[in-house]
Amino acid sequence: MEEPEMQLKGKKVTDKFTESVYVLANEPSVALYRLQEHVRRSLPELAQHKADMQRWEEQSQGAIYTVEYACSAVKSLVDSSVYFQSVEGLLKQAISIRDHMNTSAQGHR
Repeated sequence: MEEPEMQLKGKKVTDKFTESVYVLANEPSVALYRLQEHVRRSLPELAQHKADMQRWEEQSQGAIYTVEYACSAVKSLVDSSVYFQSVEGLLKQAISIRDHMNTSAQGHR
C-alpha cells in the first residue's frame, strides 16, 4: 500500500515541478527578454531593408520625373506639328516663287 501512495506523491511532485517550470519559462519577463533578443537580431536587417527601399524610392522618383519630362516634350512636339506644317507650306511656297523667278529671269535673257 505504501508504493501506490509513493507513486501518487511522486506524480504530484513531478506535476508541480512541471507546472513551475512551465510558469517560469512563460513568465512575462522571460517573454520580454525573448522579444528583445528577437528585435536585437532582426533590427539591423530591417534597417537595411528600409534604407534599400528608400534608395529605390528615390531612384524611382527620379525615373518618374524623367519619363514625365520626356512625355511633356513629346506632347509639345505633337502640339507644334501645326507650326511645322505651316513652315513646310511656306517653304514650298518660297521654293515655288524662286523657281518661278528663275524661269522668268531665264526668259528675259
